[in-house]
Amino acid sequence: MRHGNILTSKQLSRADIEAVLDHAAAIESDGSAAVEDRSETVLGLLFFEPSTRTKMSFETAIKRLGGDVVDMGSVDASSVKKGESLADTVRVIEGYADGIVLRHPRQGAAKLASEYVDVPVINAGDGAGHHPTQTLLDLYTIRENAGLDDLTIGIMGDLKYGRTVHSLAYALSNFDTRQHFVSPESLQLPREVVFDLHQEGASVKEHESLDPILPELDVLYVTRIQRERFPDENEYQKVAGEYCITTETLEAASDELSVMHPLPRVDEIAPGVDTTDHATYFEQAHNGVPVRMALLDLLLGDSDE
Repeated sequence: MRHGNILTSKQLSRADIEAVLDHAAAIESDGSAAVEDRSETVLGLLFFEPSTRTKMSFETAIKRLGGDVVDMGSVDASSVKKGESLADTVRVIEGYADGIVLRHPRQGAAKLASEYVDVPVINAGDGAGHHPTQTLLDLYTIRENAGLDDLTIGIMGDLKYGRTVHSLAYALSNFDTRQHFVSPESLQLPREVVFDLHQEGASVKEHESLDPILPELDVLYVTRIQRERFPDENEYQKVAGEYCITTETLEAASDELSVMHPLPRVDEIAPGVDTTDHATYFEQAHNGVPVRMALLDLLLGDSDE
């Protein structure tokens, strides 16, 4: 890959994306035969926000590559609690690890961290900003189920604060896709993101209701309303639970529709959907391991050269 750091999906070309996805497919097919021996590689995990899938899949990925992790652990148990700056923290971890995976509540934190270290920095989510590795596993899942060209995708829920949405929308602009964004007016995609997508020539339409577009969708990407991002609890309560996908909702959908979700879900997809052929969100979560294995193998391989 051409990049020393993975900070946003905006930096990834179609060729970059396909390189990772193709390598992930090879890993799923051929296992360890498809990757380099990373037994001397140590990955630093710095998670300033809670995580289950991202953190554990990165740890699983590096261990399946033969490497290991050093984990900062909880913020409360680290020197951050004593007032240590992010810059100082990453400069210290650089001495222990060959790459850093950073999740932070502040937008732009990964970019800031990358300016202080010489090892690769991977953004595992920066506030309401970006989550590029989630996007890579999303694209892998979409490609496996519906392809990435001549694709009609609906993206629904919290589009204002949803970093997975922002990253996915930018990445999809590399492909022949029609993007439909469904949200309450107060949670629309940020105007700067819409502007950027139009500048890239992306097909973008915004809606407040799913019903008119559901029958034409190949993929429905559902996100939760992110309570932790709202500055005002009252504003959250106004939109909480506004959208919920049920088996009845999906009666109007194509039989081939894939329903995706970056997880965790709250009440935006009913449990009854889990047993339908539409549900791909657990497959999506499992794809985090081969995709992150592929990314680490390519990125850390370049950093060794």
